[in-house]
Amino acid sequence: MSSGGHGSAYDVEFRSVTKRFGDLTAVNAVSFQVQQGEFLSLLGPSGCGKTTSLRMIAGFEQPDDGEILIGGENAVGTPPYKRDVNTVFQQYALFPHMTILDNVAYGMKQQRVSKSERYARAREALELVRLTGREKHRPSMLSGGQQQRVALARALVNRPRVLLLDEPLGALDLKLRKEMQIELTRIQQQVGITFIYVTHDQGEALSMSDRIAVMSDGVIEQLDTPAEIYDRPLTAFVADFIGEMNFLQGRVTEARDGEYDLDTGTGVVVRARGEATRGQAARVGIRPARLRIAAGSTNAAIHGAINAARAVVDTKMYLGDEVQVVVTLDGGTQMVIREQRVDSDESHDAIRPGDPITIQWDRTAPVLLAEPPAPDPTPAED
Repeated sequence: MSSGGHGSAYDVEFRSVTKRFGDLTAVNAVSFQVQQGEFLSLLGPSGCGKTTSLRMIAGFEQPDDGEILIGGENAVGTPPYKRDVNTVFQQYALFPHMTILDNVAYGMKQQRVSKSERYARAREALELVRLTGREKHRPSMLSGGQQQRVALARALVNRPRVLLLDEPLGALDLKLRKEMQIELTRIQQQVGITFIYVTHDQGEALSMSDRIAVMSDGVIEQLDTPAEIYDRPLTAFVADFIGEMNFLQGRVTEARDGEYDLDTGTGVVVRARGEATRGQAARVGIRPARLRIAAGSTNAAIHGAINAARAVVDTKMYLGDEVQVVVTLDGGTQMVIREQRVDSDESHDAIRPGDPITIQWDRTAPVLLAEPPAPDPTPAED
């Protein structure tokens, strides 16, 4: 396969792709498109099918059904070395006896590229990942983050159409991970190559991606921009997996003019914006940062009040700039509230476990969530 922009608006396309391992369906009729130059993350827990999807793009696995197009051409059956993709793994797989420069140039040596050209291109790739001056070092002389940069340079040296990254920062400590997230974003923008990135770390996906495909049990639950997925999750799974979410459920008692009332049956009535149907059972999610403790709250009698609930404090924690309070509502539902300390009422400093309080929220805070389909009795594997 040749590199370049011709042939398709998409660098990668899945068309109803299914992959089974015996009785297990790892990827279940998945369809999506990856645009040229896009940074797409496949995000989800272990066993959701994200790694299997990546391995099928690379050619390490073949689908049982459906088509995988790379640059507009069907790649099913094409061996990995004939695909215009490269993969970066969590394990760097560097040759310990070779210099950094030789590690990066190794693939070109196998392809009979002249010595002068392959070293020139290897030096250019090392400059891209900011390792100029380390060419003669051995891998053991570098930190984990530097070794990961070498692996990245080796994968980018041939300028593949698509770079596949399988949990590449998983072996690094938190500080290095944060630094490498910034570096990966810079490199991707500089070279303009399509990145498809597998991770189970939602913060990583939110900070780096143009779009995120959130996967669960072999299907994509939602594919959208980080902002849409965080602010407007479509399902309870996405809402819960991306950041923290409080859930309330009940029945819609009123629905008109783009608003609805949800009666939880415990004295709490949620009024929110969105399209709902009167009489339907529904579930809403509210982010901890969208809840607030009523100023001077002494848990007034508010049974049946709109967007307010009585609660008892379970725990209170200081998280640097934020205060986190975990409470239990009258009906037994536990909720998490997170307030910026600079914005919180001074009376909140006196709140202790066991205290009765009132929590409130705006009608823009609740997100109406679709109920998930009945689960497939066959579990997926990653």
